[in-house]
Amino acid sequence: MRFSSFTYLVRQGLHNMRANRLMTFASMGVLTVCMILIGVAYLLGANVDAIVEYIGEQNETIVYLQDGLTDEQIANADAAIRATPGVISVTYVSPEDVLANYSSMLDEYANMYEAFANDNPFSANYRVVIDDISRLQEVSSQLSQIEGVDEVSAPLELSRTFTSIQRVINYASYGLVAVLAIVSIVVINNTIRITVFARRKEIAIMKLVGATNGFIRFPFFVEGTTSGLISAAISSGIVCGAYYALCRWYTENPSTFSQMFGGQLVPLSSVWYYIVIGFVLLGFVLCGIGTATSIRKHLNV
Repeated sequence: MRFSSFTYLVRQGLHNMRANRLMTFASMGVLTVCMILIGVAYLLGANVDAIVEYIGEQNETIVYLQDGLTDEQIANADAAIRATPGVISVTYVSPEDVLANYSSMLDEYANMYEAFANDNPFSANYRVVIDDISRLQEVSSQLSQIEGVDEVSAPLELSRTFTSIQRVINYASYGLVAVLAIVSIVVINNTIRITVFARRKEIAIMKLVGATNGFIRFPFFVEGTTSGLISAAISSGIVCGAYYALCRWYTENPSTFSQMFGGQLVPLSSVWYYIVIGFVLLGFVLCGIGTATSIRKHLNV
């Protein structure tokens, strides 16, 4: 295609947008709303993932060692615990450290350090943090099979609850994205179909003088993709601006509830490019699909 033909077809596509501005605004409005809802669903899922990861890091799994182990047995258990897949942090706590910790916590009621200094009832243990809370039960089972380990205490019920919430929200987000994508394709398809119907005589004349299907289709493709990219720009500005304001408000108004989940939302700097690039690709692909499916049915005139 020559450059002059390309520029002509682009101008025709932009002219079609102005000539059918009511339907163009309607399709852009629906597409913008769909993208905003998709962005909200994505940000919700991202923050739920961050909360689950934070809770997983805060809830340590405690691995209790058997009493009477030799230094060699403790060293072997230590190496096995650290080598367990999924373990990212291991802290050894000696019986003396456990006694000192409880003694400082209960110093107002009794001097536990003096009472048990010669007969320490506590066992050595390891405080273990894993990389994925959804694997907590699997990793706990592996830790309990290590020689020298007496018991493994892990917040399994809490991990199941939060991983279930994470799974439900992620599935809901994916479902919402799929539904909104279908709605966007239908709206764009109908908009272009109406435009094609209004210009059916012009298309028939172009076909009679030898215009190819690609030559006829290209202005509609320009119209659809331009609408998609404009909608992507508007949606990106709204979603990123609103999320930035929400992050500032969340940081400036801390609460006990928010501190339980890390005290902050996922920073905008970590997600804005996913939103912008995702919206641009979404607008381009959805509008391209909508154009291709609607034009194909109307070229046989």
